[in-house]
Amino acid sequence: MREIVFYKTEEGKSPVKIFLDVLTPKQAQKVTWVLQLVEELERVPRQFLKKLAGTKDLWEIRIKSGRVHIRLLCFFDRGDLVIITNGFTKKSNLLPLKEINLGEKRKRIFLKRKNK
Repeated sequence: MREIVFYKTEEGKSPVKIFLDVLTPKQAQKVTWVLQLVEELERVPRQFLKKLAGTKDLWEIRIKSGRVHIRLLCFFDRGDLVIITNGFTKKSNLLPLKEINLGEKRKRIFLKRKNK
């Protein structure tokens, strides 16, 4: 079983929670369901969790709610801890490079803080 945590800034704010708070109730319900799959399933289907090629072990949690594609970027720590770095809605097949860069930056910050 995995544990999911949201990245927090040095000020203690959670950008992921802020993103999730603006979703519709139906979208939020779907996100909650997919996050539960990630936590509970030993092997999460690729349609819901996929490693991002060309990154330093960054993964995307994939949620589709109607026509809206929601993405949560994350990485694994200690094997069973999933840290979600950022979330966004996507309109094309490509992931925005700025979101990937943000996810990688937050991963570096998280690991640096953890190792202090």
